[in-house]
Amino acid sequence: MRVGKLTNEQLDRLILSKLKHTRNEVVMAPGIGVDCTAVDIGPRLTILSCDPITAAETRIGSLSVNVCCNDAAASGAEPIGLMVTFLLPPTVTEQEISDLMDELVAAAENANVDIIGGHTEITNAVTRIVTCTTVIAREGRNGTISPRGMREGDYLIMTKHAGLEGANILADAIKNIHEILSPEEITLAHSFASHTSVVKEGMYAADHGATAMHDATEGGVLGACWEISDASGVGLVIDRSSIVVHPVTAKLCEASGIDPLRLISSGCMLITCPDGEAMMRGLREIGIDACIIGRALGEGVRLTDGTIVEPPDADEIYKVIK
Repeated sequence: MRVGKLTNEQLDRLILSKLKHTRNEVVMAPGIGVDCTAVDIGPRLTILSCDPITAAETRIGSLSVNVCCNDAAASGAEPIGLMVTFLLPPTVTEQEISDLMDELVAAAENANVDIIGGHTEITNAVTRIVTCTTVIAREGRNGTISPRGMREGDYLIMTKHAGLEGANILADAIKNIHEILSPEEITLAHSFASHTSVVKEGMYAADHGATAMHDATEGGVLGACWEISDASGVGLVIDRSSIVVHPVTAKLCEASGIDPLRLISSGCMLITCPDGEAMMRGLREIGIDACIIGRALGEGVRLTDGTIVEPPDADEIYKVIK
C-alpha cells in the first residue's frame, strides 16, 4: 500500500464501518473529517484526539504538541493535558532524546497544556523518531463544534497560509535546498513550525459564531475543504485565487513538483460561519491572518472555474519523503 493516510474510502470500509457505538457517554463518534471524539463524563464534555508525527525530522516536539491540540481547538475545546508516546530508532542518542523532550515541554508550556503521561521506547520498528500524542480537552462554553455543522450559505475562512507545515518539512527534506532558497528563506521556512498551533483562532471562532472548523493537516487545504463538505453534507465553492500561499512555500513546491494546496498544512484552520467579514476582522484583531476563500453552496466541492475538487489522496509531502 502507498505511504500516508488511507483514502477516505479505505478508512470508512476497513476501519470506521467496523466500529460499534454502544455507550451513551460517547456523544461524538469518529467519522470522515471528524478528528475528535467527545465523551460525557461530567458537567462539560471531555474531548479527546490523537495524532502521530511521522514525516518531520526536526522540530518534532513542537509539532507533536500543536498538531494534537489543534484537533481539540477545531472542536472549540480547550486543551488541558497531553499523553505522548516516543518510538525511537536504535541510532538515537541521549542528547537527541533530551533535546526532543526540552522542545516538547517548551511547546506544552506555550500552549498552556500539561504533559500527563505517555510511553518511551527504543525500537528497530522505526528508522527515525516517531511520536504519537493524545490530547485531553474540555468542551467550550458554547458546546462542541463539529465539522458536520457547516450550513448552506456559510462563508469559509482560512487562517494563515497553505502548506506551512509542509514547507517546514520540505526545507529539511530537499537535498539541494540551498539551490532553491536563500539562507534567510530557509530560516523563514523553519520558522513556520512555530505557527502550527490553531488554538488561538479556534478558541476565538468558537466564541464568535463558528458553525464548523477543521485543521488542514494531510491532504492540505483542498483536502480539508472536501472533508468538511463531506462531513456536513453541504457543498463548497472555493476561490483558488483567494487561498494564500507564502512565496517561500511556493518556491519549495514548484521545485518539488507538488501542489501547495494539497500539502500538509497544520496551523491553517478552516472556519465556517454566517458572517465571514465579521469573523475575518475579529481574527485579524487578535493577530491571526485570515481571508474568505469560499462559500457553502450546492453539492460537492468545486472551484469557481468549475473544476471539481476530488477527495484527498496521499499528501503531496510523500512525493519528496519516501
